[in-house]
Amino acid sequence: MSALVKSALAYTLPVFALAFALGALRVTLIAPATGPLLAVALEVPLVLALSWLVAGRVVKRWPLPPAQRPALAVLAFALLMLLEGLTALAFGQTPAQFLVAMTTPAGALGLAGQIGFALIPALRQPSG
Repeated sequence: MSALVKSALAYTLPVFALAFALGALRVTLIAPATGPLLAVALEVPLVLALSWLVAGRVVKRWPLPPAQRPALAVLAFALLMLLEGLTALAFGQTPAQFLVAMTTPAGALGLAGQIGFALIPALRQPSG
């Protein structure tokens, strides 16, 4: 397995796991009290902060030339969206419903966070 694939998996999987746990809390506890948009607005910074930390470790463990960092970003985003889509299917959403959900304010904010997740490894320097 190439360093690019290893780094994309090592970056995406822990961030997805945390986002899944936070998403469960968001849907069951926070959104009913605050509404979906505020609930997502509270979740996104936490996920992006973890993304920043994980990306620092990943780019240190699997150093890629700067020219390959955009490929890491694209692959990580594709993996994340695949995992998100499969999760939506597992919870009974159709692919169309999954895509339409991204057109709501909360969904658009979540998508912006996912794009931010993808950009972080292209910007992040190795952590010490």
